[in-house]
Parts: sequence; structure tokens; C-alpha cells
Amino acid sequence: MAGRERLAILACVQSVFRFKAPARLALIGALLAALLAPAPATAAPTELLVATVNNGHMLELQQLSRHFTDAHPGIRLRWVTFDEGVLRQRVTEDVAARKPRYDVVTIGLYEAPVWAREGRLRPIETGAEYDADDLLPPLRQTLSAEGRLYAAPFYGESSMLYYRTDLARAAGVRLGERPTWAQLREFAAKAHDPKNGVHGICLRGKPGWGDNITIISSLANTFGGQWFDMQWRPQLTSRPWLEAMNFLVSLMRDFGPPDAAELNHNELLALFSAGRCAAWVDATIAAAQVTDPKLSPVAGRVGLAMAPTALTHKGANWLWSWNLAIPAHGDPAKAEAAQRFVRWATSREYVGLVARTLGWRRVPTGNRLSTYGEPGFQAVASAFANAELTAIASARPYDATLPKSPYVGVAFASIPEFQAIGNFTGQQITAALSGRQSVEQALQASQAFAEKALRRSGRLR
Repeated sequence: MAGRERLAILACVQSVFRFKAPARLALIGALLAALLAPAPATAAPTELLVATVNNGHMLELQQLSRHFTDAHPGIRLRWVTFDEGVLRQRVTEDVAARKPRYDVVTIGLYEAPVWAREGRLRPIETGAEYDADDLLPPLRQTLSAEGRLYAAPFYGESSMLYYRTDLARAAGVRLGERPTWAQLREFAAKAHDPKNGVHGICLRGKPGWGDNITIISSLANTFGGQWFDMQWRPQLTSRPWLEAMNFLVSLMRDFGPPDAAELNHNELLALFSAGRCAAWVDATIAAAQVTDPKLSPVAGRVGLAMAPTALTHKGANWLWSWNLAIPAHGDPAKAEAAQRFVRWATSREYVGLVARTLGWRRVPTGNRLSTYGEPGFQAVASAFANAELTAIASARPYDATLPKSPYVGVAFASIPEFQAIGNFTGQQITAALSGRQSVEQALQASQAFAEKALRRSGRLR
């Protein structure tokens, strides 16, 4: 019984003394019985444990999630955040368990279709209010299986070229909307000025399938390469791969930062924003920061272009998204609460909440078409909005290579074996970049590793 109810009964007990003795005794007995009765059980709130990555958009979601719990008092959220590498490891292990610890997980575009096929994820229950048709088609297609969405995109990205327009003018180089890698090398060579703290080109060098493999894979694609042919034979020692990796290593050695082999996206974002890079090929999600005068001293001198091409435009623009998903073997009693939270966090309503509380520059992009039509967003994002949307829309995860390939993905192959193959290959290319081995040796070792991994799984016979 609640405290207020007990006080009310005590007040009633005091008032009965105006009654005669027999009635008084009966009333006191009844009221005391009510007072001493055990309080009825109240349902405890459903607590959801949410595992996510420690990047800006996700930390903002954690901050703003109080609006969700205020509207859903029966649901409580508890957060655990990791850096990208640790998150992948923890979530991969957890989702594979028969009784996963996490109720909502943050996963990438690589894991979502693989785990959906393996039955590790619950379908996201979407309805007319959620408006799944508003999700960007490349993401919705890749995150779905048999017409059902298995992970909801929180934000998405492709790749693009960022470059200093003032340095390009000084070098007499015009890059255009879709430059080639040869043109980019020419610009990097002319703009490279390490004595004054400017590097000609900045590209990811830190090894990992989510780090340098993004640029390695898209470069190999546009040189005409692929990870595996239609018989699942690795193609890492093919001519396109050899030409692409020799080009990459030479470009980064000649015109990149001296510690290029150690740099990832966040570190390169800081370098470019500070005016330390003439050109940078990386994720479209960085456009909001590098074009913001409050965050980047070179904001007014930033040009945007599609990711560079070589032999073909196929696979030049990678595709990625961070998504919220629900483990299939999680607590069934929490499933509906998890569904409500995932839908809210990836909804148009949430985009509007971010805009009202933090501003349109802070909204997660690359997930919903409607965001790009908002006048408020266009007003602050005119420098990059259309370029970002064009880059994402151009990505073709089902047709990312010049020769036909058996896998889905641009910067990865969506098969369980790829995570190990990508990590190993990234390490080998970094070793070549650092001068510890040749490009040929790096690719030969990667080829042997990939063949062994695919034979072990039975995919390659």
C-alpha cells in the first residue's frame, strides 16, 4: 500500500471516535486490517541493456534517451559503450550466445545480413507510423531479408573526397565532381608541403577490416578487382589487386603523414579539420564537421567530390551504417520494449528531437530521405547535404565489382569468414606501407590466409 493511502486510513481511524462503541470497534477493526494489509505488487520497469559504440551520434542518443523513458515509464535503459573494435568483439560473442546479455546491440552493415541469415536477430516490427519506405534504399535493401528489416539504420555513410580548394587553385589542378586516382595523386604531389605542416594525401592506414580495409577494398574495386570470384577463389594476387596496392602504398609513402600506418578515421578527421591535409578520402559522415566554421578552421576552403575512380566507377563509393538490432535469443519478456526503443531511436521523431535540442547540424544523416528535404537541415547543410546523399545513393552493394562476384558488400564481403580475412589483409598491407615487406609479399600472404579460411569453412573446395 502506498504511503498516501496509509495516511488516509489513519485519518479515518481518528474520525471514527465520534461513533458509538459497537460501531466504533467494528470500523476500527476494518480500517486497521486495511492498514496492515500487504501492499499489492507493482510491476517493475523493464530494463534494457544497450551496447553501443562511443562515437558522437551514439553518445547523443544516450543523452537524449531520457525523452524516450519519460514517455515510456515502464522501460528503463542501461548503457554500455565501447570503442569500435571492442564493440564488435563483445557483440559478436554475445549475439552468438544462447542467452545474450544485451537486449539491444549496435551492429554494422557487415554483421546485419550475415546474422539475419543465421537466425541471430529478431525482425524489426515496422508499421505505417515508422515509415520504412523513408529509409535510404541501399541501406534498407542490405538490412532486409525476405522482405523484413532485421536492423534499423541509425546513421549511414558512403565515402567521398574532401580537398582544399585553395591548395587546388594554387596547384592549378581541377578535380571535378568525380576525379580519378591519377588526378588525386597529381594534386597530392603538388600540394604536399610537410615543412609547413601540410600532407598531400590522408588515408586510413591503421590495420583492420573496419579501418584501412575500407579504403583498400574500394580502391581494389575501382582498379577492377574483387575479393573472390564466383567459385569463391580469393583474387588477392590478381593484377588489379597488385596494381591497386602498389599505387596505394606509393601514394601514402610519398605524400602522406609519416605515421600514416597508425592513423584511423577520427585521427584523420582531426588532421584535415586542422588544415594538415590537402586531400582526404573517407566517410561522408565527416562532412558536417569539416564544413562547420565552429569546428574546422578550413571550413570555407573545403571542396567535396565523389570518391575517386580508376578503371571503373563500380565499388568506388563504399556503403556503411551503424544500426540497432535485437538478438534473437534475448529475453522474450523484453522483446516488445526493445522493439519500441529501436523504432523510436531510428525514427523521424528522433531526428526532429535532435534538431530541436542540439540543432540540425547534429542530426544523424544517411538513414532517412526525409531529413534531406527538411528546410532547417538544408539551411545549415547546403555545403554537403546533396553530395552526401548522392554518394550514398551511388553505392551498389549488390553490384560493387567489375567482374561478377558472389558476395554482397563494397568495402567488405558479407560472409562470416571475412572479418578474419579482412583483418589479416589489413595487417599485411600496413606492414608493406611500413616497409617491413613488399606489396607482393603482403598479397601472397593474404591470398594464402583467405584460401585456408574458406577451405576450413567449406566454402572453397
